[in-house]
Formats: sequence, structure tokens, C-alpha cells
Amino acid sequence: MRSTIVLFAFTALLVYACGGSGTPGKDKPFTTNARVDDGKGVGGVTEVALSTPLDQAMVAAGKSMYELKCAACHRLTDMRVVGPGWAGVTQRRKPEWIMNMTMNVEVMLEKDPAAQKMLEECLVRMPNQGLTLAEARSVLEFMRMNDGEQ
Repeated sequence: MRSTIVLFAFTALLVYACGGSGTPGKDKPFTTNARVDDGKGVGGVTEVALSTPLDQAMVAAGKSMYELKCAACHRLTDMRVVGPGWAGVTQRRKPEWIMNMTMNVEVMLEKDPAAQKMLEECLVRMPNQGLTLAEARSVLEFMRMNDGEQ
């Protein structure tokens, strides 16, 4: 009987010692390491200054880049070939997102929810075309022209 009382007392002491203060989470504020999706994507481009009117030299360079590296998979309409069509992309996505997607494809597909959703729809990973910052900016300017911006 004595061993039962000792065992019971020890168990009660253990439960008491492991118990909380009765106010869970009151001492510590809730924090998370989750990234807030600001619509700019993941990568080095955090701010893009858009020109008005369009920079025609950049539009021409972007058109050449599109024809060389993008036209095999993307159309200027809303038609999907391998990748999605480009029509309306500058209204759906922020300029920073577009540039991060063209320059940091692997990271975007790994970490950006919108890029991951497109991968689920298209089922083909966009290959990294090795665009420089200037080339990506030119492609963005060409996309803006394609969407009817002046």
C-alpha cells in the first residue's frame, strides 16, 4: 500500500511539474518564419521603376530576346503552348514578379506560390534562360507593349 501511495505522489508531482502556467502563449507573442507573399516573387528584384512612355529601345531589345529565348514556349496571346501565353501578364503580375521569374526560375518554382501553381497547370518547368537584369527588364518592357501600354 505504501508503494502505491509513493507512486501516486510521484506521478502527481510529475504532472504538476510538467504543467503550464494556465495561460498558454500569454508570455510569448505568436511569431512565424513564413514568408509574406507581397506579389513580387522571390529573388533579387524588389523594385522596378517603370517608364512612361515605354522605352522603345528596351521594347525592341525585349522583342529580340522573346524571339530568341521565349517564343518556342510562349505566345503573345493568351494561348498556352508549353508555357502560358503572355497576353495580360503585366496586369496579373507585378513587374518585380515577372523579372524574378525570368531570372530566378528555380528559386521561384521552389518558393513562390503563384509560380508553383503555374507549374501544376503547365506540368513543365521553365528552363533558366540565363537572362541578365538588363535583358529581363527589356523583356518586361516588351510584355508591357504587348499588353497595350503606350
